[in-house]
Amino acid sequence: MDLKELNNLDFSTIGDWPPLAKGILILFLCGALVGGWYWFVTLDQLDRLALAETQETELRATFESKQRLAANLETHREQLAQMEEFLQDLLRQLPGSAEIAALLVDVSQTGLAAGLEFELFQPTAEVSKSFYAELPIQVEVKGSYHQLGTFVSGLAALPRIVTVHDVAIASADKESRVTTPNPPPTVAGRLSMRATVKTYRYLDDSELAQEQGAKKGAKGGKSGGQGAKPAPGAQGKPAGKQAPAKP
Repeated sequence: MDLKELNNLDFSTIGDWPPLAKGILILFLCGALVGGWYWFVTLDQLDRLALAETQETELRATFESKQRLAANLETHREQLAQMEEFLQDLLRQLPGSAEIAALLVDVSQTGLAAGLEFELFQPTAEVSKSFYAELPIQVEVKGSYHQLGTFVSGLAALPRIVTVHDVAIASADKESRVTTPNPPPTVAGRLSMRATVKTYRYLDDSELAQEQGAKKGAKGGKSGGQGAKPAPGAQGKPAGKQAPAKP
């Protein structure tokens, strides 16, 4: 079949076409059908398949993570119980407001038991923190090196939390020689220590609520501290004339 015969083909007489022309037409129609099916049906299914595979991967990873957590659930519960018990132990080391006076006595008694002489023992104002309050105490003591070490060790051994800050140690020999020209051996070689001893107490619920309210009030005062600006034209505008009274 040449080109002239191909141009003379008529779709109204498709039954009389040569076998080659019929085969070409059938192949073309099959290709168009396959292409249309792929474009309108299969391509969308492939996209949904890729999305489903991605979701499957994510769900599998989530499942494996939760499975590991479930397998170690008892271990995590035991660790949580240990952490709660440890927290309670720490909170028990923070005295309440009613126990502060006794704690101050313990601090001073620790120094006296070590053989120190107190020159200064002055509690200062409390400093509130997140859930506890800090009570600094300015102390100045005199004694030997070993007595100072015994005092600090005794503070660390107290059942409550007591810390020592801003330690300054100097020789007390000059002062003792001024007051006593020939000091005895027990006085010679003494040291003077200035420090800030800090103890702590926990804040109860009412104090925590008061502290939070004070913080919110401070923030509100800052935001509302700026006065409202007058409306444009309100300043410098003369008052309107009053209508004369009728007789």
